[in-house]
Amino acid sequence: MFLRRLARGMSGNQRCTAGRIELYPNLVNVIAERAVLTVDLRNTDAAALQAAEQELAVCLDRLAAQENVAIATRSLASFAPIAFAAEIVSLVDTTARELGLPCRRLPSGAGHDAQMMARLCPSGMIFVPSVGGLSHNVREETKPEHLQAGAEVLLNAVLKLAE
Repeated sequence: MFLRRLARGMSGNQRCTAGRIELYPNLVNVIAERAVLTVDLRNTDAAALQAAEQELAVCLDRLAAQENVAIATRSLASFAPIAFAAEIVSLVDTTARELGLPCRRLPSGAGHDAQMMARLCPSGMIFVPSVGGLSHNVREETKPEHLQAGAEVLLNAVLKLAE
């Protein structure tokens, strides 16, 4: 519940995910002596991301004191938010519209290859819709025609860049 409240209460595009929870000994009728979980915090605004990280740390300290348990944390990875090159974003937008495809600009906190490449060269991303808006989930599904449309936007954008 804390992560949901944090995501909804932060400015910008805050995302919070508890991705993995492991209990030890993980038996149906035994109180776990240890739990390991991952928390992924993302935001397109660096200051808001830092504030979210601080709020999580305060929450964990409070939880440890209230429940008389030890909580240890470590950072597995940390990537500063980046802004994609305006010319690439515009190229994708223009290309989609020229192909008669609906298009809108979306912020992304996701750590895709484009985020890493943006530090080296102009980069951008092309998103296609997932059924029901469900993404980063085992039930994520994208219709073949949307995949084809995304591939056509990519092909035509790359051809324009090659001219």
